[in-house]
Amino acid sequence: MNFETVLLDVDATDRVATITLNRPERLNAFNRTMCEEMAEVWRIVKFDDAVHAVVLRAAGDRAFSAGLDIKSSYGQPDNVWNHEDPGEKLSPKWQKMWKPVVCAVQGMCTAGAFYFINEADVVVCSTDATFFDSHVTAGLVCALEPIGLMRRVGLGETLRIALMGNDERVSAETALRIGLVTEVVERDALWARAHEIAAGIAAKPPSATQGTVKAIWESLDKPYRAALEQNLIYTRLGNPLGQAELGAHGNGPAAQPRIR
Repeated sequence: MNFETVLLDVDATDRVATITLNRPERLNAFNRTMCEEMAEVWRIVKFDDAVHAVVLRAAGDRAFSAGLDIKSSYGQPDNVWNHEDPGEKLSPKWQKMWKPVVCAVQGMCTAGAFYFINEADVVVCSTDATFFDSHVTAGLVCALEPIGLMRRVGLGETLRIALMGNDERVSAETALRIGLVTEVVERDALWARAHEIAAGIAAKPPSATQGTVKAIWESLDKPYRAALEQNLIYTRLGNPLGQAELGAHGNGPAAQPRIR
């Protein structure tokens, strides 16, 4: 299937789907078309049993994504109560797509781009990556992206990023220190490393990995004890399936353990 703003490729050998944001001339900023296409891509990946993990990356050298494309109208309805958050379509979790997502970030990552990294399961970046949120500098309330960001880096770092606007860029080194990313690599190794991580995850039984993603993310919306009770049910449902897949499909470690 051909898309206008994204590319989708499935490596049947490694069981990894690669989604590439493909508007480098617009710094991979998203418009309504990209949002609609991302929702469709998540749906395709969700129901493709050949896919066990996903890499999300972006074309070009300058930016992973500049967020919402302010030069094209997103086209919200006239009725303010019918307005929608573009992040709902960009998000794998809103689409109830529980296959693990590895996000690879290079260059600039700003504003609405946090939609992508906030709901990725593993985020790696290149040494040239910079993270910032431009909303307040443009006179806009920074209210949506920080919700997911707080889950990754905590209240203090989120407030600093949200309130400093364009005046401060979070470097790759700082992003690693505060937990925004889990690994920093050279630019020319970024895509290969993201695929390597995804392939390692994809080699595990999919019922185990998808159940893990679903259990952990859903627990964020629940009180501690309620999350434990629900996730105990998930182990009862998922463990027999995952162990059966382990034997039936020959799933196992894809490589020797790597020390990070």
